[in-house]
Amino acid sequence: MNNSIFNHLKVVEIATVLAGPSVGMFFAELGAEVIKIESPHKPDSARSWHLPDESKDNTFPAYFCATNYNKQYIQLDFKNQQDLLKLYQLVADADVIISNFRASSAKKLKIDYDALSAINPRLIYAQISGYGQDSERVAFDIVLQAETGFMSMTGWPDSPPAKLPVALIDILAGHQLKEGVLTALYQRERTNKGALVHVSLYDAAIASLENQATNWLMAGYLPKREGSLHPNIAPYGEVYHLKDGVDILLSIGNDFQFGKFCEAMKMKELIMDPRFKTNQARLKNRPELNKIIAESILMYSSEELLNICESKKIPVGKINNMKEVFEQEKAQALILEEKMAGTTTRRVKTVVFSIN
Repeated sequence: MNNSIFNHLKVVEIATVLAGPSVGMFFAELGAEVIKIESPHKPDSARSWHLPDESKDNTFPAYFCATNYNKQYIQLDFKNQQDLLKLYQLVADADVIISNFRASSAKKLKIDYDALSAINPRLIYAQISGYGQDSERVAFDIVLQAETGFMSMTGWPDSPPAKLPVALIDILAGHQLKEGVLTALYQRERTNKGALVHVSLYDAAIASLENQATNWLMAGYLPKREGSLHPNIAPYGEVYHLKDGVDILLSIGNDFQFGKFCEAMKMKELIMDPRFKTNQARLKNRPELNKIIAESILMYSSEELLNICESKKIPVGKINNMKEVFEQEKAQALILEEKMAGTTTRRVKTVVFSIN
């Protein structure tokens, strides 16, 4: 893929933290000129989110670097008339501006869509809000995870609700906004007019509930905390401990795969057992099946089991930590490095599709 595909685009980013900057990074990775503007009085909050062992003097901590790559950084105070005019100059020939200012704040500062599109009618104004353009409510990813049902499903039955280990709602909203901006750019090719593209964290979260939402909407099934288990498929998401201390996760998607797994693991008697013969039966008898598999699978080492399953095309995976993940060549190929303030920073790509 041509990593300079957007080298004709100019993107101005006045968004902070994760969702908006991830969109800016997407365009930066593909060659666009991306100018990140921060307030001299209140820069991007992510600059202060240091890990316990990171130096507080480091203005490019790991969290900030996650979504900031190949950008230009300048400081402007939009309350200062001269700085505001500098923004207007940047916007005059920009293609996209990315903002997560609340609607009332943007209007008060004269950086809202109406103000900036008057300067540049071809401008794509990409806006992220928490709960919609008319809401002034402050939004945080973890609160959205709670309110949109994710935390009610995350964790084990006997544990309290748990958040996901990444700011998933921000990431999902960023993906939605990218899609909206790309659609607006395509539309502009035909109309020569810009557009306001808006996505809320709330809508992005609800739209991503996928099968859990339809389980409720169509079948009245109220999703609950089941750890890694799948409400519609078994054994799918079960974690098993092997004799060398390694944990693996099983992902059997249908009756055919279940049969192959039973044959490979020398448990053929389970294939025709009425308790486990069909997926629906396995769901109803999940605890019994889990106990049988756990006892049988314990005789294997991770290398033995993974080799057997790979040869039989049975979906199974070793549970890796971050160190183990990035020891793999495929993961290493997705790392982006950049010198920032004399320090080599590293993050993973946001662009991982290929176009040939």
